Amino acid sequence: MKTAIFSTREYDRQFFDEANSKFKHELIYYAESLGPATATMAAGCPAVCAFVDDQLDGPTLFMLAVGGTRLIALRSAGFNNVDLPSAEKLKMTVMRV
Repeated sequence: MKTAIFSTREYDRQFFDEANSKFKHELIYYAESLGPATATMAAGCPAVCAFVDDQLDGPTLFMLAVGGTRLIALRSAGFNNVDLPSAEKLKMTVMRV
């Protein structure tokens, strides 16, 4: 699955590449944080992986949905940075990884 991974650092890439070695998903890394201004970078990606400081408000989720994203995988313990009602309206699955 083509997945955009936001707010990544070199150590993140190393970990994800190692974990992905047997699955062969197409991972696209962005150092930029996810938010309304960067959501279009995920166009064509059915999944995005967001970090705790990424902004997943209604406008960001809408832009992601327009680009084809249906799965939000969080690299955080909570959902406080996600507008869950908007995600539900857009039929997006939100999970922690």
